[in-house]
Amino acid sequence: MRRLSIAAIGPVALVVALGACQHREAANWTPIPRPAPDDATPQGIAYICEGRKEVAVVYAKNRASVTFGDKTWRAEYQGTGDGFRYADATVEWAGRDDLATLRERGNQRPLAFNCRPTRRIT
Repeated sequence: MRRLSIAAIGPVALVVALGACQHREAANWTPIPRPAPDDATPQGIAYICEGRKEVAVVYAKNRASVTFGDKTWRAEYQGTGDGFRYADATVEWAGRDDLATLRERGNQRPLAFNCRPTRRIT
């Protein structure tokens, strides 16, 4: 019987351990549904995006107040075939299911992308 060296086992054990942590984290994750566009009750959701950027959005009656950094935009709901889209003259908050992107209109590079809901806010 051959013996494996600790150097060979170490990376495998690390990959298995990291996979278990990611699986446990995914198993504990509960989606936060976005309210219906015409819901009049304000509901806030904080999103964490690529690069640990945060976007806070308060949805109410076909509008969304989108805050990123020190700026807040008031965007109107725009009907789409699938997913969602809120926009004003300068910014667009759009996505599908639990993944969204904040983009300045006319600029291909997003301000924040791969945004996932993390918690409810007031």
